[in-house]
Amino acid sequence: MKLTAIGTGNARHLPVYGCHCQACERARLKPEYRRSKTSAVLSHNNKQLLIDANADDLMTRFPAGDIDRILLTHYHMDHVQALFDLRWGLNMTIPVDGPDDPNGCDDLFKHPGILDFQPPKVAFDPFQWQGITITPLPMLHSKPCFGYCFELGERSIAYLTDTADLPLVVKEWLVANPVDLMLIDCSFPPVDRDNGEQPQNHNDVVLAKQLKEECRVAQMGLIHIGHNLESWAMDNPDHFDDSFFLAADGQEFS
Repeated sequence: MKLTAIGTGNARHLPVYGCHCQACERARLKPEYRRSKTSAVLSHNNKQLLIDANADDLMTRFPAGDIDRILLTHYHMDHVQALFDLRWGLNMTIPVDGPDDPNGCDDLFKHPGILDFQPPKVAFDPFQWQGITITPLPMLHSKPCFGYCFELGERSIAYLTDTADLPLVVKEWLVANPVDLMLIDCSFPPVDRDNGEQPQNHNDVVLAKQLKEECRVAQMGLIHIGHNLESWAMDNPDHFDDSFFLAADGQEFS
């Protein structure tokens, strides 16, 4: 089982169009620091499970026949926009799983094309893909949203985006089902809690670190990263190490 981060940024990407902060300027000079929209691919038994479908080059990156199934976290445009082109393919169908959201996104359900939308997944009701047990975990977001835990044998990876904090029942589930690695949404540097601010729709770095402790996670990688967090991380490198780190586009986790 191998999970590869296709993208690790938020909807703005990195560098952000028109921004001249230190993180954006570094990303323009050094391509290894660029970030595209957060998505991933799980590979096993020579099959590929696409987790969200938003890569600008998705149909080039995954030629016809390369995608066995698509697993959606939610139906916000920045997580499904590549489906609007992919659906007009020919001579195949691709099963698509996701949370229960009757509104979906725009007209995807009305005109699915080659996309075979499956009955919605149910929180904490595990299902199988290529011998991997996948458990949907409800997130705290502005649309119905699932994170997923992938288990094979005694190893497991939690992939949790988009969310601000986690429901108590999810924290309890993660404590009872420890994961080897958690990749979790973290868009922001520390918000100003002294003036009453709280993270909205996405974690800040303080909340992500708190979740690492609450859920007893040994290794946590941050995804859905915003340019302000990247810039803050450049000024505060001591807040990160091998057990708490910013994931990178193209990074592989086996």
